[in-house]
Amino acid sequence: MASNRIGRINAEIQQELSALLRTVKDPRVSDAMLTVTHVDTTNDLRYARVYISALDRTDEKDLMRGLKSAAGYLRRELGSRLGLRYTPELQFFADDSIAHGAHILEMLHNVKPANPANEDIILPEDK
Repeated sequence: MASNRIGRINAEIQQELSALLRTVKDPRVSDAMLTVTHVDTTNDLRYARVYISALDRTDEKDLMRGLKSAAGYLRRELGSRLGLRYTPELQFFADDSIAHGAHILEMLHNVKPANPANEDIILPEDK
């Protein structure tokens, strides 16, 4: 039952942080197109690992520094919106799962079939 509660809290933190990231005035953060892909909160609600995906990955280290400097502001605003006893400390991590998935999809599109004519393939339902 506690894991369901943590899941709901993770979803709520993800939703609120997505809205709050637009209010950050740091140009390293405000100039980037960001997506909060996943939030993982500890059971005691002390820490939350926030996974961020950026559209432009050229200045990723600078973006992570900007998010780290804005973590206090985001935590305060998150605490006022969520109403939890403990507002978790936010730890930001770059998430490259979207880029990795796009790379795998590109590789799959480049694979050529072993039999290009597909004439000799007998499917079980064709017998």
